[in-house]
Amino acid sequence: MRQFDFSILAHANPDALLCRAKIRQQAADFQVNECIPFEPQGQGGHVMLLIEKIGSNSDWLAKQLARFAGVADVAIGYAGMKDRHAVTTQWFSINLEGYDEPDWTLFDADNCRIKRVTRHNKKLKRGVLTGNFFHLTLRDIEGARAIWEQSLDTVKRAGVPNYFAEQRFGHHYGNLDKAQRWMVEGKKPKQRQQRSIVLSAARSWLFNLVLSERIMQNNWTKQLSGDVMQLAGTRASYFEADDNDDSIQSRLEQFDIHPTGPLWGRGQALTHSASLDLETAVLNDWTDWQQGLERVGLKQERRALRLHPEQLEWSFEDTNLHLSFFLPAGSYATAVLRELAIITDASERNSGSTSALSIEKAEKES
Repeated sequence: MRQFDFSILAHANPDALLCRAKIRQQAADFQVNECIPFEPQGQGGHVMLLIEKIGSNSDWLAKQLARFAGVADVAIGYAGMKDRHAVTTQWFSINLEGYDEPDWTLFDADNCRIKRVTRHNKKLKRGVLTGNFFHLTLRDIEGARAIWEQSLDTVKRAGVPNYFAEQRFGHHYGNLDKAQRWMVEGKKPKQRQQRSIVLSAARSWLFNLVLSERIMQNNWTKQLSGDVMQLAGTRASYFEADDNDDSIQSRLEQFDIHPTGPLWGRGQALTHSASLDLETAVLNDWTDWQQGLERVGLKQERRALRLHPEQLEWSFEDTNLHLSFFLPAGSYATAVLRELAIITDASERNSGSTSALSIEKAEKES
């Protein structure tokens, strides 16, 4: 049986192992503000609510809204899941075509506050978001202030590895264990939603392995012959980099483009030459997973190897560190924190977790 451990994945900044900190000792230590790529039109059959919530997840709140409005759960839309152990602000849409609009001032879900009410002509669908602003407080920080400052400067200047976060793999990597039983033993999860989660976990783990190897080879931010690049700010706009194009390196340095790694599936590999050789070597022992992902019909895709936290700012207050930054949809705050310190998540104290911060994804990815 394969053993799974996030700690085997390389750090781009080894100094992160010299520092420690705690996150989410209280909900206000982890604040997330969602950004959607449009302004509601102000009219239409869908009510749009901007809601601040504490101590509840997005799916639970969606059900409370449906019950209050007297509509089916399917009438509620939201772009992405937000963590329960945080103060989060996000949009919800409610299809009220043919229904009377309730008095939203009477909505009384625990620790939820409606900040804005407007309308739009379409349902807010999953994945339709630009990204999230994070405002975080790390407490009881340990390690030399000079190391913290240097690490923060490095993150701002070079970005961080765009790892899929630990929580994607389930409690004690249970989703990966299920993937192993499915891909190797043919024991497919019965529920469709569970199958989707397991497939995403398997795909993500293979990507992380490739990214870790490129970090160890010190080429995760550089052009490797045969690389496929992704245009910054997009998820599906990628292209084969010309080895003779002198502009590639300067575009990498400006965060205009990023090298990519594989999201495995059917079809011919999109890379070639040295890039393909590296990916093939890393995944040589995972052909059963590759074949399993191909059998279920997933197609070859790519994901940026590098994540650039935009508008990164920080300040120290006694033994606390305040951080703020913006991340694009599909990326994780844990990727930033992992390059700064060993993080203890107070919300997981019962499980004894002292690994990378577990946060809910801002967007469901394949």
